[in-house]
Amino acid sequence: MIVRPKPNLISILTSLKGSIAKRIAWRALMVTLLASVIVLVEMWHPSYFSKVSATPFTLLGLSLSIFMSFRNNACYERWYEARKAWGDLLVEVRSMARETQFIQDEPARRRLLRSLCGFAHALNARLHRKDELAASTAWLDPVPGDIAGDLCGRILMQAGEQCSTLAESGVVNEWRYTLMANHLTRLTQVQAICERIKNTPLPFPYTLLLHRTIYLFCILLPFAMAEPLGWMTPVFTAIVSYTFFGLDAIADALEDPFGGDENQLPIDALVRILERDVLATLGDTPLPPLLEPVDFVLN
Repeated sequence: MIVRPKPNLISILTSLKGSIAKRIAWRALMVTLLASVIVLVEMWHPSYFSKVSATPFTLLGLSLSIFMSFRNNACYERWYEARKAWGDLLVEVRSMARETQFIQDEPARRRLLRSLCGFAHALNARLHRKDELAASTAWLDPVPGDIAGDLCGRILMQAGEQCSTLAESGVVNEWRYTLMANHLTRLTQVQAICERIKNTPLPFPYTLLLHRTIYLFCILLPFAMAEPLGWMTPVFTAIVSYTFFGLDAIADALEDPFGGDENQLPIDALVRILERDVLATLGDTPLPPLLEPVDFVLN
């Protein structure tokens, strides 16, 4: 995620970090060069363009803008829902830490809370297609015996078994056990939400139609502008292509909030916050440092 101060006028014009310009530069450049060629052809053979009207492009541009706004809103909603899910994960683990402060068996409490850190690490690795076991082993005691399939679910199941054991032994009462079990249930819901977002992209025909329409619009637009605008055509074509290609690329980046893009959610930083909260609750020092942005990017 890009983290930087509010840009001034100079930063707006010169900043590349976090800008979509690098990703769409070649596409916008090729369309601009095509517009220049079309202007040359119009100068040599003006009769070819005498009957080309800008009205269809006005209607198509308006429809395309509305269509793109729907897709961008849908992609941002996915990004924001993922962020809310990880916010809920922090809330549930912090609540669990509060519910367990009355447990007198300190080793049991430590195993339980550290396993929730292991769950966060495993879920982070799962969403980024990495090794879940390697990411979470340091926090698990014991490591689940059956690690095939859903390791995150197995960690929560093991945590539930620990809570049940504490309730059966009388360390926690039934009311507090119910609260702890509810927190684990909501952690399962967080996992399901994140997996749904990760594994269910926007419908491909929906995205493909928009991609094709943007390319057709930007390629055909200079034919309508060549006669009335002359050499200003490449300039306006560059502006229009930058806007449409840019909005399209932004939607692609937001569609997968757990991808490798600069605009992905800072899950590593959120997991580090969780680690610090749990370790502080357990009285461990020193705490690991908070992750800071590197070149304006917070992972």
